Amino acid sequence: MKSFHQLLKEQKTVVIPGVFNAASALIAKDAGIQALYLSGSGIATGCFGLPDLGLTTLQDVVEETRRISNIVACHGMPLLVDADTGFGDEAEAVRQLEKAGASGIHLEDQVFPKRCGHRPGKEVVSIDEMVQKIKNACSARTDSNFFIIARVDSRNVNGLDDALDRAKKYQDAGADAIFAEALENKDEYKRFVNELKIPVLANMTEFGKTPYISVYEFESIGVRMVLFPLTAFRRMMKATEEVYRVIKKEGTQKGLLNHLQTREELYRLLDYYEKEKQVTPNH
Repeated sequence: MKSFHQLLKEQKTVVIPGVFNAASALIAKDAGIQALYLSGSGIATGCFGLPDLGLTTLQDVVEETRRISNIVACHGMPLLVDADTGFGDEAEAVRQLEKAGASGIHLEDQVFPKRCGHRPGKEVVSIDEMVQKIKNACSARTDSNFFIIARVDSRNVNGLDDALDRAKKYQDAGADAIFAEALENKDEYKRFVNELKIPVLANMTEFGKTPYISVYEFESIGVRMVLFPLTAFRRMMKATEEVYRVIKKEGTQKGLLNHLQTREELYRLLDYYEKEKQVTPNH
């Protein structure tokens, strides 16, 4: 499996879409995606029907990481995992997620219980507390290629200068990259790029504080990593809502058939026929 260090050497900007289960990881692989992301919000919503308010546990994230990494490892795609604020023990989070097959994590400097990074009401911990978290996380990894990203959430709390100051200190503490959350324009990202020595990650989540900036625009200003954390999940949720409404109203799915993945398409995705041979006893 390639590491994020390797991908950053090979590509100007690494695109990292979010997946929400092992099957979606297979679809991403077939689409030519080279790196994947597992969102904490996606786990809370998709697996538990809960909001992203720190209600899920490290074990919840570890289990989903293991399921997805079992699929992506054989295809060489690194998986970045949302480790929230560290679940109360960032060193243990690193140990367990590394063992579960993650290629890296990001830790955020919010106060627990955390909030969505694009929502009002979030608070941040002190710089010193976050610096110690980063050091603890870096010390806990057994693989030097395990990628540890520090997420800076203070742009909308204490302002851009504070966010940049934090980013520089997190860089000095050993972070491999900086996740600059909820910046408000390209110039702000450019300042991060120009003032830091390590890669900057941008979060292209929908309906948030950051305007829609393309990967090509990010590449032109030196942003090295771009997340699309929940785009596929949101599309899937909207499509699922439509299916249920149609079934309730029309009593049949026939009008949806051209919008459904076929049985054969699914079987190709899963390599069904080859696996069927492996599990069928010889007679």
